[in-house]
Amino acid sequence: MSEEREDLQREHILLRVLWMLIFVVVWQLAELVLGAVVLLQLGYRAFYGAPNGGLMAFGDSLSQYLAQIGRFGTFNTEEKPWPFADWPAARAPEGETPHSVPPAAHPVRDEEPKL
Repeated sequence: MSEEREDLQREHILLRVLWMLIFVVVWQLAELVLGAVVLLQLGYRAFYGAPNGGLMAFGDSLSQYLAQIGRFGTFNTEEKPWPFADWPAARAPEGETPHSVPPAAHPVRDEEPKL
């Protein structure tokens, strides 16, 4: 019975190592995407004077995802990150207020088209 338990434990750790290797590759790709978001946000901030809200939200959720990969890889949790769990939700920004564009005024339209 002890041998069966050891075999299951060895199989479990080998499967975990496989998932960890896959998530190392995912980490590298996500790190490149995060670097691109940082550069885009910097350009947006320089041009408009305030950061882009969409990039802020995506950057926050992506950084939380990277933290989830780190927690899984360092055995702090057994829960595998996305796509096995939900994508992390963005938190409210703690820094600058994002740039907002007011909606454009729409001209009044006639009921009948003019010919």
